[in-house]
Amino acid sequence: MSATGRANTPRGPRGIRLSEALQRAIQHEAEARGRSWSAMTAELLDEAIRLRRVPGIAFVDGATGRRAVIAGTGLDVWELIATWKEVGEDEEALRQAYPWLSSMQLRSALGYYQLYPQEIDARLKREAQWTKERLRRELPFAAPREADA
Repeated sequence: MSATGRANTPRGPRGIRLSEALQRAIQHEAEARGRSWSAMTAELLDEAIRLRRVPGIAFVDGATGRRAVIAGTGLDVWELIATWKEVGEDEEALRQAYPWLSSMQLRSALGYYQLYPQEIDARLKREAQWTKERLRRELPFAAPREADA
């Protein structure tokens, strides 16, 4: 620690030695996603740390980008957290809402939210912006018809 009490965190460019095979694998991922090698490496390292910190979480690509999901399910973490908030953050009510999920899966999603609330809260905010009016205006083909509503 420095005299100011802060950890001596390196800033700026860092060197890292990687095997040729790993460098090729990262380059392949970067090209497939239209990203730079550095950006792809940073994303992969970030995900690796998140996976270690919260076992039971996986990451998937989708129309809205890369997102955290509960491993072994098709359920996004933000979806479970939205339900948890709707039931007053009552874990028993959450269990009843998702009876097919194990306690470990529920704990993983809640743990992920505890560690990365900004990410999940930002997604919840974006989802809340999809009102019936906005849906009709921007995606009229997806909006329910009046008879269906």
